[in-house]
Amino acid sequence: MLSPTYIRIVLLLLAVQGCATLPNSDRAAVPPHDQQVQFENTQGPVSDARSDLILDRLESGNAPTDVLQKHLAYEQAVNADSPLMLGNKLTLLQNGPNTYEAMFAAIRAAKHHINLETYIFGGDAAEQFADVLLERQAAGVQVNVIYDSVGGIATPSALFDRLRAGGIAVLEFNPLNPLAGNKKEWLINNRDHRRQLIIDGRTAFTGGVNISDTYSSAPFSRRSKKQRKPEQKENVDATDGWRDTHLQIEGPVVAEFQKLFLATWARQKGEPLAAAKYFPELAVQGSEIVRVIGSMPEDKESLIYLTLLSAINHAEARVHLTIAYFAPDPQLLKALTDAAERGVDVKLVLPSYSDSWPIFNLGRSYYHDLLKKGVRIYERRGAVMHAKTACIDGVWSTVGSTNLDWRSFLHNDEINAVVVGRGFAAQMETMFANDITESTMITLDQWRHRSWFSRIKERTARIGAYWL
Repeated sequence: MLSPTYIRIVLLLLAVQGCATLPNSDRAAVPPHDQQVQFENTQGPVSDARSDLILDRLESGNAPTDVLQKHLAYEQAVNADSPLMLGNKLTLLQNGPNTYEAMFAAIRAAKHHINLETYIFGGDAAEQFADVLLERQAAGVQVNVIYDSVGGIATPSALFDRLRAGGIAVLEFNPLNPLAGNKKEWLINNRDHRRQLIIDGRTAFTGGVNISDTYSSAPFSRRSKKQRKPEQKENVDATDGWRDTHLQIEGPVVAEFQKLFLATWARQKGEPLAAAKYFPELAVQGSEIVRVIGSMPEDKESLIYLTLLSAINHAEARVHLTIAYFAPDPQLLKALTDAAERGVDVKLVLPSYSDSWPIFNLGRSYYHDLLKKGVRIYERRGAVMHAKTACIDGVWSTVGSTNLDWRSFLHNDEINAVVVGRGFAAQMETMFANDITESTMITLDQWRHRSWFSRIKERTARIGAYWL
């Protein structure tokens, strides 16, 4: 089986595209100019008067602060094209076993169609998904699958042949083989890093969980695995559980996930999809405000990057990030350190070891500057930290596929759900606190005394930062 590191090297050697650049951080700092925050529901945009009532209700009974309204206004100002959808129900899913259980239940309940888009589709986990997907296809439910060519590089072609033989529509995203696929361009460096599962156009799943055997078990707790020192381990044991976060979403915003799936299918020149009711009427399912942001390398600006940068730049109390692959650009580093210097509680939960030593050591190469400016860093023990989440000021949250690295912001198709509201943020903060208890805090004094060998690895990783 090819390692992720090997695959990254292959992509670097074969990359034929020019170097893209991140948008200027000034775009994320543009004030909203007191514009009306506009919401949408199952009938489309709601009136300005109704929007004002919603904002008043959101703030009622809380401390006299406009922090929630401020984040809503900046969120809309940065990305006005993607609607803030009302009336959604969210279920926070932690780790592979819980996520797979919820997914299998939703798949088995499907009545019309199932749309699955994933980066990795392999191992026994993929075989299990194939079984249940083929079962629903045989029952008359149309199943459509998009998988990434690099993410599926180690998956036997027989598995995809089995899906196709059973009637499932299967699309390989940007095939590594330049003779495969229907596209004229060979975009070797553009990968589909999205994870989304859409059931009947009514239920969606998204987050960091791949379909892979690495998610067959949950992470170890501190009681079941000895604490590692920061330099003890960089590689992954086969028995290590992976720590990840996913979302199950029901409500009007599911239509936005569906649009992104169908748009990807069309851009990749997939065969015409079988007729299905992809956009049913969607009723209110809960009270959460959700925006879906999908990014692609051909976008003029990475909206996921801008919206996160904006939320950090305007944070008043706390910035809590949990990130699998941490390779920040200068603008993001400045946003984090500026926030810490103005008194914001900035905490990062990062891996203590990883499936990719280059990106792991690249992330560590920024520790000194971050710690010196007051950012607090924790490394998760007993698990491969693979989550990509943020919670800011107890009102702004995101869960998705996007890492804080150049690849996510410039080279990959990514997808994130942004949630603005206190209820869901409280769940995110509880999850973050639990990860902190399973982590080792890295201090500035400790980091200054790390080994020379660690310093060499960090400097070496910096060489290929843009491509990792």
